[in-house]
This record gives sequence, C-alpha cells and structure tokens, in this order.
Amino acid sequence: MAHNGQRFRGLLVSVCTVFLLVASAWPASAASGDQSPGSSSIQPPPANADFFLGRPRATVGLRGSWVFASAGSDIFDFVTQHLTLEKSSFNTASLGTEFGINVAPRLDLMLGFDASKSTTPSHYREKSEPVGDRFLPIEQTTSLKEAIFSAGFKFALLSPGRRVSRYAWIPSRVAPYVGAGAGVINYDFEQVGDFVDFADDRIFTSTFRSKGWAPSAHLLGGADIHVFRRVFMSIEGRYTFSSAKLDRDFIDFEPIDLKGFRFGAGLHYAF
Repeated sequence: MAHNGQRFRGLLVSVCTVFLLVASAWPASAASGDQSPGSSSIQPPPANADFFLGRPRATVGLRGSWVFASAGSDIFDFVTQHLTLEKSSFNTASLGTEFGINVAPRLDLMLGFDASKSTTPSHYREKSEPVGDRFLPIEQTTSLKEAIFSAGFKFALLSPGRRVSRYAWIPSRVAPYVGAGAGVINYDFEQVGDFVDFADDRIFTSTFRSKGWAPSAHLLGGADIHVFRRVFMSIEGRYTFSSAKLDRDFIDFEPIDLKGFRFGAGLHYAF
C-alpha cells in the first residue's frame, strides 16, 4: 500500500508540474491560437479546410480501454497465493461512453461511464482432490466486475482550434490535454466453485461474493486528434483511485483495492 501511495504522489506531482509549465506558456499560445474576431492577424480558411460555424459546444463518444488492475490488497494476495491466479489475471478490457461540455476556451466538463469484467478459472496450487487412484484439481472461477460513473474537467494544453473569421473555427489537428475528476464505482467480486477448508482440509462447493459502491478519483492525460469533419479520435491514459469494504463472505480481509491504470482510445462526435 505504501508503494501505491508513492506512485500516487509521484503521478500527482507530475501532473501538477505539467499544469504549471503549460499555464506559464498559455498567454503566448492563446494569442496565436484563440484570436478574437476583430484581430488583424485572422486569416481566411483554406478552401478545402474542415471548419465549424463557431466552436463546438459539446462532444459525445465511445471509448475502449485496457485495464491494468493494481490488485494491491490482501484479498488479491490470498487468492494469488493459494490459487493459480496472478494479479495480471484481473487485467481486462473496458468499454465506456463519454459526454463533454465546453465551459471555457480550453476547459471541458466531462461526464463518463465505463464498465469492465474479468473472469478467470483457477485451481489450488498445492491441494488436489483424491478420486480413486487419481488426484483431480480443485477448481473455481473468480470474477471482478466494475461500473464507474465519473465527472471531471479536461484542460487542453494547446489551443484546440483557431477562429479564422467572424463565424468559422478550425480545429487543431492534435490537441493534448490533462485532467482530473471523481465519481463512484459499483463493484462485484465473486468466486464460484470448489474450495478447501484449511481447518480440516474438507472440500466443499460454495459461492463467495462481495458487491457494493465506493467513491473514486482519477487523473488523466491524452490527446484529441481531428480525423474527419466533426469526428475526433482520443488516445488517453487514466489512473483511478478507489477501495471498498468487503462483505461478510470476506470478513477478515482489508478493503478491496479497486485502483488501476486504463489506456485506450475512442471516437467522439462534436456538435
């Protein structure tokens, strides 16, 4: 957990440093990228340019990510020690949707939803079930589902576009950004199959489950790439921070670690 805290502090310091560096350079870049309608430096748009009649006020899109789960709490230590699971077994794909509202020249309010599920079959590493003259593996399946509802702000490091006349606005080809936000996670951790009672080595069939809600926070960085007319592709890395108390099926364990890094891409439509 201390290692995760150091990673969080290091990531937070890095993001803050980027914000400060960009903020110091913002006035100069804004002068060149966000010209007022009456400025003498405004140039007419090229005949073949994709441009908007005014800057877009909102975006909506879909994104896919790969989740690298932190799996840092003792419940993950326990299942990876006794079962043929690794912490990477909880890495999985994620699918999400996002809605953005422009609230300032370089600032967007973002509302998002992401869902993921990992399901991994396993058996005990050092125990097996005697059946006649054979020993069979004691098998079970472990799954972790997450649904994340989030809200936050996205700050463009460079101007996302330029005004070229009273009405026309041309988007930048590439617009890098950073951001932060918060939300809630609905999680569902479940194990189904055969298990060993370590008190007497009895083998039994059961289901262990814990589910609930937990607050979350995230930091992110990426870039929006203009690909066609009102369509943009986003490439993004995002780190989510969260943990939740386990239900009575896992009563002797610490809160489950729901942190993780997500890297992916998506398509957004601007309007």
